[in-house]
Amino acid sequence: MWNIAIFASGNGSNAENFFNYFKKNNEIKISMVFCDNPQAYVIKRAQNHSIKCVEITRKQLKDQDFMIKQLEQNNINFIVLAGFLSKIPDFLVEKFEKKIVNIHPSLLPKYGGKGMYGHHVHQSVINNNEKFSGITIHFVNNVYDDGEIIFQAKCPVLENDTADSLAERVHKLEYQYFTTEIEKLLNSKA
Repeated sequence: MWNIAIFASGNGSNAENFFNYFKKNNEIKISMVFCDNPQAYVIKRAQNHSIKCVEITRKQLKDQDFMIKQLEQNNINFIVLAGFLSKIPDFLVEKFEKKIVNIHPSLLPKYGGKGMYGHHVHQSVINNNEKFSGITIHFVNNVYDDGEIIFQAKCPVLENDTADSLAERVHKLEYQYFTTEIEKLLNSKA
């Protein structure tokens, strides 16, 4: 049985896709959400699905005893980052080696790293006249957006694209592939 913790910082649309997708799955369960932003809408989404949500500060995220205790008490054995902007501390990366996965809104290794999220990524892709953008699902290591790539999907960058219009196409790829690729990955580890 896989008990997943989702780490999120914002709106939570990807998190909600996970809640709905795995709702009736007996082998994979979304057990809890960690959120480092008290204003994030993901908190409300978790409440609406009766999923435990733990609001954490950056200090708590870096507190090994606190985080390990929370994860162990809830039998968490896999972590999904869904729009989580804080860096995952080294102790979690080590404890959950190849069991923490992130999604990034570009075709890594391009447009990754600290500060490269959301609008910043899409605008950079457009500014550099890229023909394609997309998503990268990857394992998390100790460096932002540097972990082993699990899956990529691409979409065209159109001549008249804005960061917002490109973001819409990239979000569609996230909604289409993130849950199914995580399911394939977990089934292959079973």
